[in-house]
Amino acid sequence: MAESDISSLLSKLDIGDMAGFTRRFVDDLEAAMAMDVGIKVDSDWSGVICLGMGGSGAGGRFLKSLADAEGGLPFVVWSDYGLPSWWGPDWLVLATSYSGDTEETLDGVREALESGGTVIGVSSGGQLAEILEGSDDCALLSVPGGQAPRSAFGHIFGTQLAACWTMGLLPSPSEVEISGMLKRLRTTSSGTDLIGGDGMPETMARSMQGREIGIVSPAELGPAGYRFSCQINENSDGFANPSSVPEMNHNEIVAWSSEGTSRALIVLTSEGMHPRTQARVGWMLDNIESEVVWRIECEGESLLERLLYAAHITDWVSIALALVNGVNPSEMAAIDSLKAHLASIQ
Repeated sequence: MAESDISSLLSKLDIGDMAGFTRRFVDDLEAAMAMDVGIKVDSDWSGVICLGMGGSGAGGRFLKSLADAEGGLPFVVWSDYGLPSWWGPDWLVLATSYSGDTEETLDGVREALESGGTVIGVSSGGQLAEILEGSDDCALLSVPGGQAPRSAFGHIFGTQLAACWTMGLLPSPSEVEISGMLKRLRTTSSGTDLIGGDGMPETMARSMQGREIGIVSPAELGPAGYRFSCQINENSDGFANPSSVPEMNHNEIVAWSSEGTSRALIVLTSEGMHPRTQARVGWMLDNIESEVVWRIECEGESLLERLLYAAHITDWVSIALALVNGVNPSEMAAIDSLKAHLASIQ
């Protein structure tokens, strides 16, 4: 696809400027990570439970992967109403709702506060801000509003990282490491931009068009694979199924081993994978029956960088897929309709 065609499709279809928000991802991330969260060091918790739905919930999964791989407190992701039965006030609540009005997250926050819990909120306003601003034992970390939560990942995740590093909940990289990471991510961003980039996202998108999409990742990159599937759902109006190696080798691999011409397999890989996971992925790439197979090598000198690399590249792929599908990557009519219905029956 010629760049002029992509430019024309962006002008015609990208009414909400999803490409523009994606282009600013690294700047948003840098500003958020550098913010003074105004919270003291406090790692005297049994763990951290991350509340959040949709685009607001993605960061919690990334934090959990970092904690699982690199140390810090245990992180648990909760994407439902209320809180799990085992939760107690010795677990810090990190509640993220970009709008501040996500009903599932608000339900969990209210339950936590009623039980004497401590909540750190990440939001652009709404009811969450109102609730936390009136609580002495909680903190609200504000992020800029005015865009879809999934396009505000730099704001949201950068703020979450700043809070976790400041409080000592996760190991903090050095300023030199952060600077180098941001420089490399900027190079990646310009290289994969739909305008002026290398053309990879639209080439991938065209090959994926009209196919069942499977996204396979090693467990540590699973949050990026899951987020990619959600971006395809919301941006591209497409179905995508995420799964992780080695778990999917015990079930889903059987389906992939059957003949199929209408499938596209996307495999995320990186340095640092377990040697046996590398062997499993290698076998899959050699033996799976699929007309379309893409391997994205997620570059970076740390797991954090590799996760961010994967998230950013796949954002561009999902936007390109929306354009070749002829849809507005910012529109999400079904979600808006469901929210209106739920509001009418409260």
